[in-house]
Amino acid sequence: MEIRKTTLQDVDAVLDIFAAAKRYMRENGNTAQWGDDYPDRGIVAHDIKRGVSYVLTEGSQIVGTFALIIGEDESYRVIEDGAWRSGKPYGTIHRLASNGKARGVSKACFDFCTAKIDYLRADTHADNRPMQQLLEAYGFQKCGIIHGAVDGGERIAYDCIIRG
Repeated sequence: MEIRKTTLQDVDAVLDIFAAAKRYMRENGNTAQWGDDYPDRGIVAHDIKRGVSYVLTEGSQIVGTFALIIGEDESYRVIEDGAWRSGKPYGTIHRLASNGKARGVSKACFDFCTAKIDYLRADTHADNRPMQQLLEAYGFQKCGIIHGAVDGGERIAYDCIIRG
């Protein structure tokens, strides 16, 4: 599996990945996360322009996507019912999704991100049990509750300290 920056030519494939992820979430009891209009073409284009969007490929096929944003995330400034385990600079993983067919997308994403920065944060909806399991299996730990920037909804906040 290869990881590269997303290009504008990839936007339709990324939107197809998001559609597959939404179907999977709905079929598995997560009906509240990622409504019909999120993530959309504008968000993907904005992420590409900022240089934070990535795709995972197998051969010539895009099988997954994510954003890695290094620096402060406004929605992580306030955490309830817990605390972050570090105050050092961090990267945030957002919008991680796969086509549902490729294996190892989340691990490849996490490995890539931890090679870029040794302290990561992520969040997910309480109903997104598969993502919670993937985060915890990799070594992320629950830290508390944050409120999403898009809808203000509660999200379970995680962090992962790789070194020191």
